[in-house]
Amino acid sequence: MSASLCTAAARRGAHRASLPSRLWRLDLPRHSSVSAPHLSPGERLAGRLQSVAVGAALLTAAALVFCHVSQPLHMDGDAAIQGPRPKRATKAAVQHDVPRPASDSKYGSKEDVQKAIEELRKAIPREGAVNTDPVVLQLYGSSDKSYHPASPHSVVIHPESTEEVVEVVNVARKYRIPIVPYSGATSLEGHFSGCPQGSICIDVSGMNKILEIHENDSDLICQAGARWEDINRTLEEKGISLFFPLDPGPGATIGGMIGTGCSGTNAVRYGTARGEWFLNVTVVLPNGKVIKTRRRARKSSAGIDMTKLFIGAEGTLGIVTEATLRLAPIIPTKVAMAQFPDVEHAVSAVQEILNTPAGPHIQCVELLDDHMMEAIADAGLVSETYPIHDTLFFKIQGDPSAIDSTARTVQDIVAKHRSVYFKFATTADEAEELWESRKYALMSTIESEEDARCWTTDVCVPVSKLPELVCETKKDLEESKLKSTIVGHVGDGNFHAFILFKRDDELKAVSDAVHRLVHRAIALDGTCTGEHGVGIGKREYLMEELGPDTVELMWTIKQAIDPLDIMNPGKLYPDMSKDDMSSRV
Repeated sequence: MSASLCTAAARRGAHRASLPSRLWRLDLPRHSSVSAPHLSPGERLAGRLQSVAVGAALLTAAALVFCHVSQPLHMDGDAAIQGPRPKRATKAAVQHDVPRPASDSKYGSKEDVQKAIEELRKAIPREGAVNTDPVVLQLYGSSDKSYHPASPHSVVIHPESTEEVVEVVNVARKYRIPIVPYSGATSLEGHFSGCPQGSICIDVSGMNKILEIHENDSDLICQAGARWEDINRTLEEKGISLFFPLDPGPGATIGGMIGTGCSGTNAVRYGTARGEWFLNVTVVLPNGKVIKTRRRARKSSAGIDMTKLFIGAEGTLGIVTEATLRLAPIIPTKVAMAQFPDVEHAVSAVQEILNTPAGPHIQCVELLDDHMMEAIADAGLVSETYPIHDTLFFKIQGDPSAIDSTARTVQDIVAKHRSVYFKFATTADEAEELWESRKYALMSTIESEEDARCWTTDVCVPVSKLPELVCETKKDLEESKLKSTIVGHVGDGNFHAFILFKRDDELKAVSDAVHRLVHRAIALDGTCTGEHGVGIGKREYLMEELGPDTVELMWTIKQAIDPLDIMNPGKLYPDMSKDDMSSRV
Protein backbone atom coordinates (compact mmCIF):
# COMPACT_ATOMS: atom_id res chain seq x y z
CA MET A 1 0.00 0.00 0.00
CA SER A 2 3.04 2.27 0.07
CA ALA A 3 4.06 4.49 -2.81
CA SER A 4 6.96 3.65 -5.10
CA LEU A 5 10.32 4.14 -3.41
CA CYS A 6 12.45 4.89 -6.43
CA THR A 7 13.78 8.26 -7.58
CA ALA A 8 12.72 9.43 -11.01
CA ALA A 9 15.26 8.80 -13.76
CA ALA A 10 15.43 10.10 -17.33
CA ARG A 11 12.94 8.15 -19.42
CA ARG A 12 13.34 6.84 -22.92
CA GLY A 13 11.12 4.61 -25.04
CA ALA A 14 11.67 0.91 -24.85
CA HIS A 15 12.10 -1.19 -27.93
CA ARG A 16 9.65 -4.06 -27.77
CA ALA A 17 11.21 -7.35 -28.73
CA SER A 18 9.62 -10.63 -29.53
CA LEU A 19 10.88 -13.91 -30.85
CA PRO A 20 9.31 -15.20 -34.06
CA SER A 21 7.87 -18.64 -33.76
CA ARG A 22 9.73 -21.38 -35.57
CA LEU A 23 8.32 -24.48 -37.22
CA TRP A 24 10.60 -27.44 -37.25
CA ARG A 25 9.82 -30.41 -39.51
CA LEU A 26 11.57 -33.74 -39.65
CA ASP A 27 11.22 -35.57 -42.99
CA LEU A 28 11.57 -39.31 -42.44
CA PRO A 29 12.41 -41.70 -45.35
CA ARG A 30 9.65 -44.01 -46.39
CA HIS A 31 10.58 -47.72 -46.69
CA SER A 32 8.94 -49.79 -49.39
CA SER A 33 8.32 -53.43 -48.61
CA VAL A 34 10.45 -56.04 -50.44
CA SER A 35 9.32 -59.64 -50.85
CA ALA A 36 11.77 -62.14 -49.33
CA PRO A 37 13.06 -64.91 -51.67
CA HIS A 38 12.48 -68.58 -50.80
CA LEU A 39 15.17 -69.83 -48.39
CA SER A 40 16.21 -73.30 -47.18
CA PRO A 41 15.80 -74.15 -43.43
CA GLY A 42 19.57 -73.83 -42.87
CA GLU A 43 19.66 -70.46 -44.53
CA ARG A 44 16.68 -69.29 -42.49
CA LEU A 45 18.41 -70.39 -39.23
CA ALA A 46 21.61 -68.56 -40.18
CA GLY A 47 19.57 -65.51 -41.02
CA ARG A 48 17.79 -65.59 -37.66
CA LEU A 49 21.09 -65.86 -35.77
CA GLN A 50 22.40 -62.91 -37.74
CA SER A 51 19.23 -60.95 -36.88
CA VAL A 52 19.68 -61.72 -33.18
CA ALA A 53 23.26 -60.44 -33.29
CA VAL A 54 22.24 -57.28 -35.13
CA GLY A 55 19.35 -56.74 -32.69
CA ALA A 56 21.62 -57.07 -29.67
CA ALA A 57 24.01 -54.54 -31.18
CA LEU A 58 21.14 -52.13 -31.84
CA LEU A 59 19.82 -52.49 -28.28
CA THR A 60 23.27 -51.76 -26.88
CA ALA A 61 23.58 -48.67 -29.08
CA ALA A 62 20.08 -47.52 -28.08
CA ALA A 63 20.92 -47.89 -24.40
CA LEU A 64 24.03 -45.77 -24.82
CA VAL A 65 22.05 -43.09 -26.67
CA PHE A 66 19.34 -43.15 -23.98
CA CYS A 67 21.89 -42.69 -21.19
CA HIS A 68 23.34 -39.75 -23.08
CA VAL A 69 20.12 -37.89 -23.87
CA SER A 70 18.30 -38.62 -20.62
CA GLN A 71 20.38 -36.08 -18.70
CA PRO A 72 18.29 -33.15 -17.36
CA LEU A 73 17.07 -30.77 -20.08
CA HIS A 74 18.01 -27.16 -19.41
CA MET A 75 16.58 -24.04 -21.02
CA ASP A 76 19.50 -21.92 -19.88
CA GLY A 77 21.44 -20.12 -22.60
CA ASP A 78 24.70 -21.74 -21.46
CA ALA A 79 25.59 -25.41 -21.48
CA ALA A 80 23.69 -27.84 -19.27
CA ILE A 81 24.59 -27.51 -15.61
CA GLN A 82 27.03 -30.06 -14.28
CA GLY A 83 27.13 -31.37 -10.74
CA PRO A 84 24.33 -32.16 -8.27
CA ARG A 85 20.89 -30.65 -8.77
CA PRO A 86 19.62 -28.10 -6.22
CA LYS A 87 18.07 -29.65 -3.11
CA ARG A 88 15.28 -28.31 -0.94
CA ALA A 89 14.43 -28.64 2.71
CA THR A 90 13.24 -32.02 3.89
CA LYS A 91 9.69 -30.88 4.59
CA ALA A 92 7.37 -27.91 4.23
CA ALA A 93 7.64 -25.85 7.41
CA VAL A 94 7.12 -22.40 8.80
CA GLN A 95 10.11 -20.25 7.87
CA HIS A 96 11.36 -18.43 10.94
CA ASP A 97 14.33 -16.82 9.22
CA VAL A 98 15.16 -15.51 5.79
CA PRO A 99 14.38 -18.36 3.37
CA ARG A 100 17.57 -19.72 1.85
CA PRO A 101 17.89 -22.19 -0.97
CA ALA A 102 19.15 -25.44 0.56
CA SER A 103 22.67 -24.93 -0.72
CA ASP A 104 24.02 -21.40 -0.98
CA SER A 105 27.02 -22.80 -2.89
CA LYS A 106 24.93 -23.00 -6.04
CA TYR A 107 25.05 -19.18 -6.13
CA GLY A 108 28.04 -16.97 -6.75
CA SER A 109 30.45 -16.01 -3.99
CA LYS A 110 30.87 -12.53 -2.53
CA GLU A 111 33.68 -12.02 -5.03
CA ASP A 112 31.32 -13.04 -7.85
CA VAL A 113 28.78 -10.49 -6.62
CA GLN A 114 31.39 -7.72 -6.79
CA LYS A 115 32.47 -8.83 -10.27
CA ALA A 116 28.83 -8.75 -11.36
CA ILE A 117 28.38 -5.23 -10.00
CA GLU A 118 31.46 -3.98 -11.88
CA GLU A 119 30.24 -5.61 -15.07
CA LEU A 120 26.81 -4.04 -14.62
CA ARG A 121 28.38 -0.60 -14.28
CA LYS A 122 30.04 -1.13 -17.66
CA ALA A 123 26.93 -2.60 -19.28
CA ILE A 124 24.66 0.26 -18.08
CA PRO A 125 26.99 3.26 -17.59
CA ARG A 126 24.16 5.79 -17.21
CA GLU A 127 24.48 7.85 -14.02
CA GLY A 128 22.33 6.45 -11.19
CA ALA A 129 21.52 3.22 -13.05
CA VAL A 130 23.58 1.08 -10.64
CA ASN A 131 23.16 1.86 -6.94
CA THR A 132 25.09 0.30 -4.05
CA ASP A 133 24.22 2.82 -1.32
CA PRO A 134 23.67 0.69 1.85
CA VAL A 135 20.62 2.74 2.86
CA VAL A 136 19.03 2.15 -0.55
CA LEU A 137 19.88 -1.56 -0.49
CA GLN A 138 18.18 -1.93 2.90
CA LEU A 139 15.16 0.09 1.76
CA TYR A 140 14.65 -1.99 -1.37
CA GLY A 141 15.06 -5.29 0.48
CA SER A 142 12.37 -4.74 3.10
CA SER A 143 8.98 -3.11 3.67
CA ASP A 144 7.45 -1.36 6.66
CA LYS A 145 4.13 -2.95 5.64
CA SER A 146 5.48 -6.51 5.91
CA TYR A 147 6.67 -8.47 8.95
CA HIS A 148 8.25 -11.33 7.05
CA PRO A 149 12.01 -11.98 7.06
CA ALA A 150 14.00 -9.51 4.96
CA SER A 151 17.56 -8.95 3.81
CA PRO A 152 19.21 -6.06 1.93
CA HIS A 153 20.18 -6.47 -1.73
CA SER A 154 23.74 -6.27 -3.02
CA VAL A 155 22.89 -3.77 -5.75
CA VAL A 156 19.81 -2.03 -7.15
CA ILE A 157 19.55 -1.53 -10.93
CA HIS A 158 17.26 1.04 -12.55
CA PRO A 159 16.76 -0.08 -16.16
CA GLU A 160 14.89 2.03 -18.70
CA SER A 161 14.32 -0.54 -21.43
CA THR A 162 13.86 -4.23 -22.10
CA GLU A 163 17.38 -4.31 -23.54
CA GLU A 164 18.86 -3.09 -20.27
CA VAL A 165 16.94 -5.75 -18.35
CA VAL A 166 18.47 -8.34 -20.70
CA GLU A 167 21.94 -6.99 -19.83
CA VAL A 168 21.22 -7.43 -16.11
CA VAL A 169 19.85 -10.95 -16.52
CA ASN A 170 22.83 -12.04 -18.60
CA VAL A 171 25.30 -10.77 -15.98
CA ALA A 172 23.30 -12.40 -13.17
CA ARG A 173 23.24 -15.71 -14.99
CA LYS A 174 26.99 -15.54 -15.73
CA TYR A 175 27.84 -15.13 -12.03
CA ARG A 176 24.79 -17.04 -10.68
CA ILE A 177 23.46 -14.13 -8.65
CA PRO A 178 19.75 -14.14 -7.62
CA ILE A 179 17.52 -11.51 -9.26
CA VAL A 180 14.62 -9.87 -7.39
CA PRO A 181 12.13 -7.73 -9.38
CA TYR A 182 10.74 -4.53 -7.84
CA SER A 183 8.30 -1.86 -8.98
CA GLY A 184 5.55 -0.30 -6.84
CA ALA A 185 6.67 -1.74 -3.47
CA THR A 186 3.04 -2.31 -2.43
CA SER A 187 3.40 -6.07 -1.89
CA LEU A 188 2.69 -7.36 1.61
CA GLU A 189 4.10 -10.90 1.64
CA GLY A 190 7.86 -10.25 1.29
CA HIS A 191 7.93 -10.51 -2.51
CA PHE A 192 10.90 -8.17 -2.96
CA SER A 193 12.98 -9.17 0.08
CA GLY A 194 16.67 -9.63 -0.70
CA CYS A 195 18.64 -12.88 -0.56
CA PRO A 196 21.19 -13.16 2.27
CA GLN A 197 23.88 -14.57 -0.02
CA GLY A 198 23.57 -11.52 -2.27
CA SER A 199 21.00 -10.42 -4.84
CA ILE A 200 20.47 -8.02 -7.73
CA CYS A 201 17.29 -5.96 -7.41
CA ILE A 202 15.83 -4.84 -10.75
CA ASP A 203 13.66 -1.78 -10.16
CA VAL A 204 11.44 -1.38 -13.23
CA SER A 205 9.39 1.49 -11.77
CA GLY A 206 11.27 3.88 -14.07
CA MET A 207 9.91 1.95 -17.06
CA ASN A 208 6.54 3.62 -16.66
CA LYS A 209 5.55 4.80 -20.13
CA ILE A 210 2.32 4.21 -21.98
CA LEU A 211 3.71 3.25 -25.39
CA GLU A 212 0.57 2.95 -27.54
CA ILE A 213 -3.16 3.53 -27.07
CA HIS A 214 -5.55 1.79 -29.45
CA GLU A 215 -8.89 3.42 -28.66
CA ASN A 216 -10.79 1.60 -31.41
CA ASP A 217 -9.52 -1.75 -30.12
CA SER A 218 -10.03 -0.84 -26.45
CA ASP A 219 -6.46 -1.70 -25.46
CA LEU A 220 -3.09 -0.11 -24.79
CA ILE A 221 0.56 -1.13 -24.51
CA CYS A 222 2.61 0.05 -21.55
CA GLN A 223 5.82 -0.69 -19.69
CA ALA A 224 5.78 -2.76 -16.52
CA GLY A 225 6.44 0.20 -14.20
CA ALA A 226 3.28 2.09 -15.19
CA ARG A 227 0.79 2.53 -12.34
CA TRP A 228 -2.85 1.61 -12.91
CA GLU A 229 -3.99 4.95 -11.49
CA ASP A 230 -1.72 6.89 -13.87
CA ILE A 231 -3.03 4.85 -16.80
CA ASN A 232 -6.63 5.71 -15.98
CA ARG A 233 -5.73 9.35 -15.33
CA THR A 234 -4.02 9.59 -18.73
CA LEU A 235 -7.03 8.08 -20.51
CA GLU A 236 -9.30 10.59 -18.76
CA GLU A 237 -7.05 13.53 -19.67
CA LYS A 238 -7.08 12.45 -23.32
CA GLY A 239 -10.88 12.33 -23.29
CA ILE A 240 -10.96 8.58 -23.90
CA SER A 241 -14.01 6.99 -22.25
CA LEU A 242 -12.18 3.79 -21.35
CA PHE A 243 -10.44 2.60 -18.18
CA PHE A 244 -8.40 -0.30 -16.82
CA PRO A 245 -10.69 -1.90 -14.22
CA LEU A 246 -8.23 -3.78 -11.99
CA ASP A 247 -7.82 -1.64 -8.86
CA PRO A 248 -5.47 -3.04 -6.19
CA GLY A 249 -3.68 -0.85 -3.63
CA PRO A 250 -2.66 2.72 -4.53
CA GLY A 251 0.72 2.82 -6.23
CA ALA A 252 0.58 -0.71 -7.63
CA THR A 253 2.27 -1.11 -11.02
CA ILE A 254 1.38 -3.31 -13.97
CA GLY A 255 4.41 -5.57 -13.48
CA GLY A 256 3.58 -6.21 -9.84
CA MET A 257 -0.11 -6.69 -10.62
CA ILE A 258 0.81 -9.37 -13.15
CA GLY A 259 3.28 -10.98 -10.76
CA THR A 260 0.82 -11.35 -7.89
CA GLY A 261 -2.31 -12.07 -9.96
CA CYS A 262 -4.01 -9.08 -8.32
CA SER A 263 -7.62 -7.92 -8.21
CA GLY A 264 -9.42 -5.28 -6.13
CA THR A 265 -12.82 -3.83 -5.31
CA ASN A 266 -14.02 -4.17 -8.93
CA ALA A 267 -13.45 -7.94 -9.02
CA VAL A 268 -17.13 -8.82 -8.51
CA ARG A 269 -17.91 -7.18 -11.88
CA TYR A 270 -14.63 -7.28 -13.83
CA GLY A 271 -12.76 -10.25 -12.41
CA THR A 272 -9.05 -10.48 -11.61
CA ALA A 273 -5.66 -10.34 -13.33
CA ARG A 274 -6.14 -14.00 -14.26
CA GLY A 275 -8.97 -13.01 -16.59
CA GLU A 276 -8.34 -11.61 -20.08
CA TRP A 277 -7.24 -8.13 -18.96
CA PHE A 278 -3.63 -8.80 -19.98
CA LEU A 279 -3.69 -9.74 -23.66
CA ASN A 280 0.05 -10.37 -23.79
CA VAL A 281 3.28 -9.68 -21.91
CA THR A 282 6.87 -9.16 -22.96
CA VAL A 283 9.20 -11.14 -20.70
CA VAL A 284 12.96 -11.46 -20.28
CA LEU A 285 13.62 -15.11 -19.50
CA PRO A 286 16.43 -16.40 -17.25
CA ASN A 287 18.42 -17.39 -20.36
CA GLY A 288 18.37 -13.77 -21.57
CA LYS A 289 15.90 -14.36 -24.37
CA VAL A 290 12.96 -11.99 -24.84
CA ILE A 291 9.55 -13.40 -25.64
CA LYS A 292 6.13 -11.92 -26.35
CA THR A 293 3.48 -14.36 -25.20
CA ARG A 294 0.95 -13.71 -28.00
CA ARG A 295 -0.34 -11.12 -30.47
CA ARG A 296 -2.76 -8.28 -29.74
CA ALA A 297 -5.95 -10.00 -30.91
CA ARG A 298 -8.76 -9.90 -28.35
CA LYS A 299 -8.83 -13.69 -28.20
CA SER A 300 -6.68 -16.59 -29.38
CA SER A 301 -6.82 -20.38 -29.22
CA ALA A 302 -3.30 -20.79 -30.59
CA GLY A 303 -1.54 -23.15 -28.23
CA ILE A 304 -0.95 -22.94 -24.49
CA ASP A 305 -1.83 -19.59 -22.91
CA MET A 306 1.72 -18.48 -22.14
CA THR A 307 0.53 -15.11 -20.79
CA LYS A 308 -1.10 -16.79 -17.82
CA LEU A 309 2.09 -18.73 -17.11
CA PHE A 310 3.58 -15.47 -15.85
CA ILE A 311 0.47 -14.14 -14.07
CA GLY A 312 0.93 -15.02 -10.43
CA ALA A 313 4.50 -16.29 -11.00
CA GLU A 314 5.87 -13.43 -8.83
CA GLY A 315 8.95 -12.88 -10.97
CA THR A 316 10.18 -16.46 -10.52
CA LEU A 317 10.04 -17.35 -14.24
CA GLY A 318 11.15 -14.10 -15.84
CA ILE A 319 10.99 -10.31 -15.71
CA VAL A 320 7.90 -8.72 -17.29
CA THR A 321 8.88 -5.49 -19.09
CA GLU A 322 5.78 -4.65 -21.15
CA ALA A 323 2.13 -5.64 -21.35
CA THR A 324 -0.92 -5.12 -23.54
CA LEU A 325 -3.94 -4.20 -21.40
CA ARG A 326 -7.57 -4.66 -22.36
CA LEU A 327 -9.71 -1.66 -21.44
CA ALA A 328 -13.39 -1.36 -20.50
CA PRO A 329 -15.90 1.42 -21.21
CA ILE A 330 -16.58 3.87 -18.40
CA ILE A 331 -20.15 3.40 -17.16
CA PRO A 332 -22.01 5.87 -14.90
CA THR A 333 -21.89 4.77 -11.24
CA LYS A 334 -23.79 5.52 -8.04
CA VAL A 335 -23.14 4.39 -4.44
CA ALA A 336 -25.42 2.82 -1.83
CA MET A 337 -24.91 1.61 1.73
CA ALA A 338 -26.78 -0.92 3.89
CA GLN A 339 -26.19 -1.91 7.53
CA PHE A 340 -27.05 -5.21 9.21
CA PRO A 341 -27.22 -6.79 12.66
CA ASP A 342 -24.51 -9.32 11.71
CA VAL A 343 -22.27 -10.52 8.89
CA GLU A 344 -24.42 -13.55 8.08
CA HIS A 345 -27.41 -11.42 7.09
CA ALA A 346 -25.19 -9.06 5.09
CA VAL A 347 -23.59 -11.85 3.04
CA SER A 348 -26.93 -13.60 2.48
CA ALA A 349 -28.30 -10.37 1.04
CA VAL A 350 -25.34 -10.07 -1.34
CA GLN A 351 -25.75 -13.63 -2.58
CA GLU A 352 -29.39 -12.99 -3.42
CA ILE A 353 -28.68 -9.64 -5.10
CA LEU A 354 -25.94 -11.05 -7.35
CA ASN A 355 -28.23 -13.88 -8.49
CA THR A 356 -30.95 -11.50 -9.74
CA PRO A 357 -31.09 -9.64 -13.09
CA ALA A 358 -29.71 -6.67 -11.14
CA GLY A 359 -26.50 -8.59 -10.39
CA PRO A 360 -24.55 -7.51 -13.52
CA HIS A 361 -25.07 -3.86 -12.52
CA ILE A 362 -23.17 -4.33 -9.24
CA GLN A 363 -19.64 -3.04 -9.83
CA CYS A 364 -18.43 -3.37 -6.21
CA VAL A 365 -19.86 -4.73 -2.99
CA GLU A 366 -17.64 -4.24 0.06
CA LEU A 367 -18.12 -5.44 3.63
CA LEU A 368 -16.81 -3.39 6.57
CA ASP A 369 -17.39 -5.10 9.91
CA ASP A 370 -18.57 -3.30 13.03
CA HIS A 371 -15.00 -2.96 14.34
CA MET A 372 -14.01 -1.25 11.11
CA MET A 373 -16.93 1.18 11.29
CA GLU A 374 -15.93 1.98 14.86
CA ALA A 375 -12.32 2.59 13.80
CA ILE A 376 -13.48 4.92 11.01
CA ALA A 377 -15.54 6.89 13.52
CA ASP A 378 -12.60 7.10 15.96
CA ALA A 379 -9.96 8.05 13.38
CA GLY A 380 -11.84 11.13 12.17
CA LEU A 381 -10.56 10.91 8.58
CA VAL A 382 -13.95 10.99 6.85
CA SER A 383 -16.44 13.83 6.58
CA GLU A 384 -19.41 11.80 7.87
CA THR A 385 -19.59 8.76 10.14
CA TYR A 386 -22.34 6.17 10.43
CA PRO A 387 -23.77 3.87 13.13
CA ILE A 388 -21.57 0.98 14.29
CA HIS A 389 -22.91 -2.05 12.43
CA ASP A 390 -21.67 -4.59 9.90
CA THR A 391 -21.99 -2.55 6.71
CA LEU A 392 -22.15 -3.14 2.96
CA PHE A 393 -21.08 -0.52 0.42
CA PHE A 394 -22.31 -0.93 -3.16
CA LYS A 395 -21.25 0.65 -6.44
CA ILE A 396 -24.10 0.38 -8.93
CA GLN A 397 -23.39 1.01 -12.63
CA GLY A 398 -25.49 1.50 -15.74
CA ASP A 399 -27.64 4.13 -17.41
CA PRO A 400 -29.98 6.14 -15.14
CA SER A 401 -32.91 3.76 -15.51
CA ALA A 402 -30.73 0.69 -14.82
CA ILE A 403 -29.21 2.33 -11.74
CA ASP A 404 -32.62 3.28 -10.35
CA SER A 405 -34.02 -0.20 -10.97
CA THR A 406 -30.97 -1.88 -9.39
CA ALA A 407 -31.07 0.45 -6.38
CA ARG A 408 -34.71 -0.48 -5.75
CA THR A 409 -33.87 -4.18 -6.02
CA VAL A 410 -30.96 -3.79 -3.59
CA GLN A 411 -33.11 -1.87 -1.12
CA ASP A 412 -35.89 -4.49 -1.24
CA ILE A 413 -33.52 -7.43 -0.76
CA VAL A 414 -31.47 -5.91 2.09
CA ALA A 415 -34.72 -5.07 3.89
CA LYS A 416 -35.74 -8.71 3.60
CA HIS A 417 -32.43 -9.64 5.24
CA ARG A 418 -33.05 -7.38 8.26
CA SER A 419 -31.09 -4.32 7.16
CA VAL A 420 -31.25 -1.68 9.90
CA TYR A 421 -30.18 1.28 7.73
CA PHE A 422 -30.03 2.00 3.98
CA LYS A 423 -28.73 5.03 2.11
CA PHE A 424 -28.52 5.73 -1.63
CA ALA A 425 -26.34 8.57 -2.93
CA THR A 426 -28.29 10.52 -5.55
CA THR A 427 -25.46 12.86 -6.60
CA ALA A 428 -21.77 12.46 -7.43
CA ASP A 429 -20.75 14.43 -4.33
CA GLU A 430 -22.91 12.25 -2.08
CA ALA A 431 -21.47 9.12 -3.71
CA GLU A 432 -17.90 10.28 -3.12
CA GLU A 433 -18.69 11.16 0.49
CA LEU A 434 -20.38 7.80 1.10
CA TRP A 435 -17.48 5.83 -0.44
CA GLU A 436 -14.96 7.66 1.77
CA SER A 437 -15.50 5.13 4.55
CA ARG A 438 -14.33 2.31 2.28
CA LYS A 439 -11.50 4.36 0.80
CA TYR A 440 -9.95 5.18 4.18
CA ALA A 441 -10.54 1.79 5.84
CA LEU A 442 -6.90 0.74 6.32
CA MET A 443 -5.68 4.21 7.26
CA SER A 444 -8.54 4.60 9.72
CA THR A 445 -7.65 1.27 11.32
CA ILE A 446 -4.05 2.38 11.88
CA GLU A 447 -5.03 5.86 13.10
CA SER A 448 -7.60 4.47 15.52
CA GLU A 449 -4.85 3.23 17.86
CA GLU A 450 -1.95 5.52 18.74
CA ASP A 451 1.51 4.16 17.87
CA ALA A 452 -0.01 0.97 16.47
CA ARG A 453 1.44 -1.17 13.73
CA CYS A 454 -0.74 -3.25 11.41
CA TRP A 455 -0.34 -6.74 9.97
CA THR A 456 -2.48 -7.04 6.83
CA THR A 457 -3.45 -10.42 5.43
CA ASP A 458 -6.09 -11.81 3.09
CA VAL A 459 -7.83 -15.11 2.36
CA CYS A 460 -10.70 -16.13 0.10
CA VAL A 461 -13.44 -18.76 0.42
CA PRO A 462 -16.63 -19.67 -1.46
CA VAL A 463 -19.08 -16.83 -0.77
CA SER A 464 -21.47 -19.09 1.15
CA LYS A 465 -18.65 -19.91 3.60
CA LEU A 466 -17.70 -16.28 4.25
CA PRO A 467 -20.03 -15.67 7.25
CA GLU A 468 -18.65 -18.76 9.04
CA LEU A 469 -15.06 -17.69 8.35
CA VAL A 470 -15.59 -14.08 9.46
CA CYS A 471 -17.45 -15.06 12.64
CA GLU A 472 -14.86 -17.67 13.69
CA THR A 473 -12.00 -15.30 12.91
CA LYS A 474 -13.48 -12.42 14.91
CA LYS A 475 -14.05 -14.77 17.85
CA ASP A 476 -10.45 -16.06 17.60
CA LEU A 477 -8.99 -12.52 17.50
CA GLU A 478 -11.08 -11.40 20.47
CA GLU A 479 -10.01 -14.44 22.51
CA SER A 480 -6.40 -13.64 21.59
CA LYS A 481 -6.95 -10.08 22.84
CA LEU A 482 -5.91 -8.66 19.46
CA LYS A 483 -7.57 -5.52 18.13
CA SER A 484 -8.56 -5.97 14.50
CA THR A 485 -10.85 -4.83 11.72
CA ILE A 486 -12.15 -6.66 8.67
CA VAL A 487 -12.89 -5.44 5.16
CA GLY A 488 -14.06 -7.84 2.49
CA HIS A 489 -14.71 -7.99 -1.23
CA VAL A 490 -17.80 -9.86 -0.21
CA GLY A 491 -19.05 -10.45 -3.75
CA ASP A 492 -16.26 -12.96 -4.35
CA GLY A 493 -15.59 -14.25 -0.82
CA ASN A 494 -12.29 -12.40 -0.34
CA PHE A 495 -11.60 -10.55 2.90
CA HIS A 496 -8.72 -8.73 4.57
CA ALA A 497 -7.93 -8.75 8.26
CA PHE A 498 -6.08 -5.73 9.68
CA ILE A 499 -4.54 -6.80 13.01
CA LEU A 500 -3.05 -4.12 15.25
CA PHE A 501 -0.19 -4.46 17.70
CA LYS A 502 2.27 -2.13 19.42
CA ARG A 503 5.03 -4.22 20.99
CA ASP A 504 7.39 -6.71 19.39
CA ASP A 505 6.37 -9.34 21.90
CA GLU A 506 2.82 -9.17 20.48
CA LEU A 507 4.05 -10.07 17.01
CA LYS A 508 4.12 -13.80 17.77
CA ALA A 509 0.44 -13.75 18.80
CA VAL A 510 -0.45 -11.88 15.60
CA SER A 511 1.49 -14.33 13.44
CA ASP A 512 -0.18 -17.30 15.12
CA ALA A 513 -3.61 -15.75 14.56
CA VAL A 514 -2.82 -15.29 10.85
CA HIS A 515 -1.76 -18.95 10.59
CA ARG A 516 -5.02 -20.09 12.17
CA LEU A 517 -6.99 -17.85 9.82
CA VAL A 518 -5.28 -19.32 6.74
CA HIS A 519 -5.78 -22.94 7.85
CA ARG A 520 -9.42 -22.10 8.61
CA ALA A 521 -9.92 -20.71 5.09
CA ILE A 522 -8.29 -23.70 3.39
CA ALA A 523 -10.46 -26.07 5.46
CA LEU A 524 -13.51 -24.27 4.02
CA ASP A 525 -12.30 -25.07 0.48
CA GLY A 526 -10.71 -21.65 0.18
CA THR A 527 -7.28 -20.23 -0.54
CA CYS A 528 -4.46 -18.78 1.55
CA THR A 529 -4.54 -15.59 -0.53
CA GLY A 530 -7.22 -14.06 -2.73
CA GLU A 531 -5.14 -11.23 -4.16
CA HIS A 532 -1.98 -10.45 -2.14
CA GLY A 533 0.03 -13.31 -3.61
CA VAL A 534 2.28 -15.88 -1.93
CA GLY A 535 5.78 -14.40 -1.62
CA ILE A 536 7.53 -15.57 1.54
CA GLY A 537 4.55 -15.26 3.87
CA LYS A 538 2.15 -17.76 2.29
CA ARG A 539 4.36 -20.32 0.55
CA GLU A 540 4.22 -22.78 3.44
CA TYR A 541 0.46 -23.24 2.88
CA LEU A 542 0.56 -24.27 -0.78
CA MET A 543 1.26 -27.93 -0.05
CA GLU A 544 -1.92 -28.10 2.05
CA GLU A 545 -3.97 -26.05 -0.41
CA LEU A 546 -2.81 -27.48 -3.74
CA GLY A 547 -1.42 -30.90 -2.85
CA PRO A 548 2.07 -32.35 -3.48
CA ASP A 549 1.46 -33.30 -7.11
CA THR A 550 0.43 -29.77 -8.09
CA VAL A 551 3.38 -28.31 -6.17
CA GLU A 552 5.64 -30.80 -7.94
CA LEU A 553 4.32 -29.59 -11.31
CA MET A 554 5.02 -26.00 -10.29
CA TRP A 555 8.60 -26.95 -9.43
CA THR A 556 8.96 -28.84 -12.72
CA ILE A 557 7.98 -25.72 -14.68
CA LYS A 558 10.27 -23.57 -12.53
CA GLN A 559 13.29 -25.84 -13.03
CA ALA A 560 12.70 -26.14 -16.76
CA ILE A 561 12.63 -22.38 -17.29
CA ASP A 562 15.03 -21.32 -14.51
CA PRO A 563 17.42 -24.25 -13.86
CA LEU A 564 19.87 -22.02 -11.97
CA ASP A 565 17.04 -20.85 -9.66
CA ILE A 566 18.16 -17.21 -9.94
CA MET A 567 14.71 -15.67 -10.47
CA ASN A 568 13.38 -14.45 -7.09
CA PRO A 569 14.43 -17.60 -5.17
CA GLY A 570 12.86 -18.43 -1.83
CA LYS A 571 9.47 -17.05 -2.89
CA LEU A 572 6.21 -18.72 -4.00
CA TYR A 573 7.33 -22.37 -4.21
CA PRO A 574 7.02 -24.51 -1.05
CA ASP A 575 9.98 -26.64 0.00
CA MET A 576 9.76 -30.28 -1.00
CA SER A 577 11.28 -33.31 0.74
CA LYS A 578 14.39 -35.04 -0.61
CA ASP A 579 12.27 -38.09 -1.44
CA ASP A 580 9.89 -35.97 -3.51
CA MET A 581 12.80 -34.29 -5.30
CA SER A 582 14.51 -37.63 -6.00
CA SER A 583 11.35 -39.25 -7.35
CA ARG A 584 10.80 -36.29 -9.67
CA VAL A 585 14.38 -36.45 -10.99
